[in-house]
Amino acid sequence: MPMSATASCPAPSLPLDDNRGMLLGLAGVAIFSLTIPFTRMAVAELDPLFVALGRALGAAVLAAGWLAWKRVPRPSRAALWQLALVIIGCIVGFPLLTSLALRTLPASHGALLVGVLPLATALYAALRGYERPSRGFWVLALFGAGLVIAFALAQGGGSLHLADLLVLAAVPMAAMGYAEGGRLARSMGGPEVICWALVLSVPVLLPLVLWLCAPQLAGLGEVGPRAWTAFAYVTLGSTFTGFFFWYRGLALGGVARVGQVQLLQPFLSLVGAAVLLGEALTFTNCLFALAVVATVFAARRMQVRR
Repeated sequence: MPMSATASCPAPSLPLDDNRGMLLGLAGVAIFSLTIPFTRMAVAELDPLFVALGRALGAAVLAAGWLAWKRVPRPSRAALWQLALVIIGCIVGFPLLTSLALRTLPASHGALLVGVLPLATALYAALRGYERPSRGFWVLALFGAGLVIAFALAQGGGSLHLADLLVLAAVPMAAMGYAEGGRLARSMGGPEVICWALVLSVPVLLPLVLWLCAPQLAGLGEVGPRAWTAFAYVTLGSTFTGFFFWYRGLALGGVARVGQVQLLQPFLSLVGAAVLLGEALTFTNCLFALAVVATVFAARRMQVRR
């Protein structure tokens, strides 16, 4: 069938499946959980702008290959606006702000600040009218986010610094990209959403990399294998493969409900930071992790109308 013919016919909406959506969302979170530690490792030797924008360009090459292999039709005009929001939030905004912050911020501290992302995602989806969580859901979501923020403030000595503010600014960017992408994935497919977003971002990303990162490009040969390994992970895992699971999970289980699985991400990131970077993993960390796990499972049982 010609591409133009299929492009004008949207795919049927996916049936809702909470259990499968939660499992796929958990797989995506497991991949995303190492983003902060590996970004911290990468920016130790690579310029933060290069890490943020270069990883998207590398993932765009993979996305173009996947779209060609699957012979995926072009997105409809109606989907372009949502894809633009995915680009702004998940491909440019969140990676750029977190890469800049992690030059000075420990990975464990940054991961805890990202813990408010599930609440931000649910709030964005509610404001956009995509979903209507129940009052009990909001109480548990606020409680879980409050746990994470309290932990972050305790580790930061009771105050937030510029790097903290950069990470907190990255959170609504990712929330927008998650909610819009999860909504669009119900009719378009999760892999298709992230792949088209990556490909459509190339005309913007490529000039920015050549302009902003030109002074650093000549010194890339001196970068060690540790930084390149980290860069490869945030390209292949964080910017490409993780979204295959994540957007599919959001489409099947709902943005607000599956999004709460991401409350586990800061604590998975803490383990990753301990293993990869040697950052301390304390009893207090584990205690907060157990409390957040309990909150996630309780929130899963609350009603969310779509």
